[in-house]
Amino acid sequence: MCNIASHIIKTDLESPLEETTTRTTKMVKDIVGAVDGVKMEKADFDPSSPPPFRIAEIRAAIPKHCWVKNPWRSLSYVLRDLCVIFALAFVAICFDTWFLWPFYWVAQGTMFWAIFVLGHDCGHGSFSDSPILNNLVGHILHSAILVPYHGWRISHRTHHQNHGHVENDESWVPLSEKTYRSLDFLTKRMRFTLPFPIFAYPFYLWTRSPGKEGSHFNPYSKLFNSSERKAVMISTVSWSLMVALLLYSSSVVGYVPILKVYGVPYWVFVMWLDFVTYLHHHGYDKKLPWYRGKEWSYLRGGLTTVDRDYGLFNNIHHDIGTHVIHHLFPQIPHYHLIEATKAAKPVLGKYYREPERSGPIPYHLIKNLLASISQDHYVSDNGDIVYYQTDTELYHISKSKLY
Repeated sequence: MCNIASHIIKTDLESPLEETTTRTTKMVKDIVGAVDGVKMEKADFDPSSPPPFRIAEIRAAIPKHCWVKNPWRSLSYVLRDLCVIFALAFVAICFDTWFLWPFYWVAQGTMFWAIFVLGHDCGHGSFSDSPILNNLVGHILHSAILVPYHGWRISHRTHHQNHGHVENDESWVPLSEKTYRSLDFLTKRMRFTLPFPIFAYPFYLWTRSPGKEGSHFNPYSKLFNSSERKAVMISTVSWSLMVALLLYSSSVVGYVPILKVYGVPYWVFVMWLDFVTYLHHHGYDKKLPWYRGKEWSYLRGGLTTVDRDYGLFNNIHHDIGTHVIHHLFPQIPHYHLIEATKAAKPVLGKYYREPERSGPIPYHLIKNLLASISQDHYVSDNGDIVYYQTDTELYHISKSKLY
């Protein structure tokens, strides 16, 4: 009897233990299997590997009408934006209350950004097939927001022609480790600590990025060749006339009204510009490659760009967040980018990264900006395929300031 009892007790004690052990073993296997599955999925796709398609295949997938530039349609967007800009200014000046001004500044700065995008289309030639119309509209829109049209157009062309190239790219180029280490600590803090980087654009126009020389205003800058000097000079003169107009207006009506109507919205526009252009090439959930030497190609560089969803601002700033196809084919008008992207996605496959969907306000992009600014500091001086690395000292200082 005692033996039977002891056997029952032993069985009752061991069965749950064995069952628990079995369940635990299964869970471990499931977890390992899941991890291995992720590893296999990652191993199946390396974003730095040469794509199995050519740029001609992407081009062929895009409907032919997406390449057609309608100057009247393009001009209608200019008219729409200018009407909104003048209406906002009229309402703000008429009411002139401190309750209204902050809303005006955000709205007007956003509209300045919208007309920048249209001027940007003029620079690409996607506004119309007429170089005269493109340059005329581009000069008017860009000079109005203190952008030297030809100077910026040429440097932006360099950006598109060399996107994803560590040394030759022009917009938000990674610093090499050697260049990064040569910077003083204050410069590093200013460049990699918010909000300073999102006010960088006017300074970039004058001095470019660390490690690069030249000015967008100087016709003899290293940015330009001799045949482009006249065009750059015309843009610099146009920019100077706008500055003179602002100074004259300030002397007539006072500096404070001009600051309220134009100055603050201008800086909101700068914030938009830096925020958007940075996130089109940085801040993706998984680090993306940058290239040098023989590893770089126009197609591989273009595939490192990132589409973004800006919620209600998508239409306001002319779908500039649809950026991958724009980078590969800047001749496509902005009003065809969404359709062209949908047509190209089956060809792009895993090389296309779906943007995270946004609510009306794209708050979700702030975390991408914060993460990238605080961690993406420099790339190695060596290697033809490189990824951003982090200065741990600066990173910990930035985190301590945030929290």
